[in-house]
Amino acid sequence: ERIHDYELELGDYLRRRLEDVEGITVLGPGVGTERAALCAFVAGNVHPSDLSTFLDVEGVAIRAGHHCCQPLHRALGYSHSARASLYFYNTKEDVDRFVEVLEETLRFFGSLGNIVDGGEGGNGKDGDDEGFVPIF
Repeated sequence: ERIHDYELELGDYLRRRLEDVEGITVLGPGVGTERAALCAFVAGNVHPSDLSTFLDVEGVAIRAGHHCCQPLHRALGYSHSARASLYFYNTKEDVDRFVEVLEETLRFFGSLGNIVDGGEGGNGKDGDDEGFVPIF
């Protein structure tokens, strides 16, 4: 029961922190709704695969892809999303580090100009991933 309660607390903390990041759209239930300690999200026009690769280089592991929920992605108008997942061994400091690296990564992509501001190769909004060209 203590592990479950801690995971709920971490999940809410992750959700609140992600909602404060400019350019991030968090998918799924809001803060205060009982949920697993994870958040799926999209980041402007940065493809989730690029985002996960850049975060990995900085020692932060997230998932990118369909997450076995293609029908939901289609309904929301996305082809892919990124997902940060937590467990009882994670801490709020881990979440803070993730958000810090995420913001740095988004600033980098923003400095590239039209990739983040509506250029080709984005996050697959409207289910269209045809223009995606991975940076790596």
